Amino acid sequence: MLVESVVADYFATNCWILATQRGAECVIVDPGISNPSIFKRVQEVVNRHNLKPVAVLLTHGHLDHMFSVLPVADGYEIPALIHARDRPLISNPMKILTPGGPSDQILKAFGATSFKEPKEVIELHGVERLTIAGLPMQVRHAPGHTAGSAVFVVNSEILVAGDVLFEGSIGRTDLLSGSPSEMKKTLRNQILTLDDELIVLPGHGSQTTIGRERRKNPYLTDEFLDSRE
Repeated sequence: MLVESVVADYFATNCWILATQRGAECVIVDPGISNPSIFKRVQEVVNRHNLKPVAVLLTHGHLDHMFSVLPVADGYEIPALIHARDRPLISNPMKILTPGGPSDQILKAFGATSFKEPKEVIELHGVERLTIAGLPMQVRHAPGHTAGSAVFVVNSEILVAGDVLFEGSIGRTDLLSGSPSEMKKTLRNQILTLDDELIVLPGHGSQTTIGRERRKNPYLTDEFLDSRE
């Protein structure tokens, strides 16, 4: 498998580009916030490997993961896929922004006052088994960070984790549409049930594996998952 990343200027969000090999179709995951647009940097990777984008995957509806979905999806004339519960955030990301918070400040600095969906959006429900760009994918609804967070098991090799799981940590649950109790259910039912060998591609930070996180991540322990806080 070919795995490349473009790290967005703001919030250091990983935009992953996945394909079976050079010269093949590819999927683009979570195009975030960059100035100028991350689209040109994605194009550079796509062109360097002679890839053909066929879809944009969104792990959730936070701006730092989907700010550039419109130029990327419509620029390549491809659909964007997102869980149904987070789809409304594509056109109304301010709905769950903290007033005066970092994302709100960036929007004001950019003069971004309105958003709209790409021409084609496909809703996911967290139970699909898809094949995109020749890559078999299992979609898992993984609420907790947002109500519509999703993770993707790709080719039985990789977990595209978004902001559900990081190296040594997990995503925040204190933002609007987040839920500590839902996150614990997600970690127990959707993450800890996965094979140790899966490589984790997180929304921020370095790659890891399920096995490594099972051994070392304090948020995957029974002590944390059974706690009431």
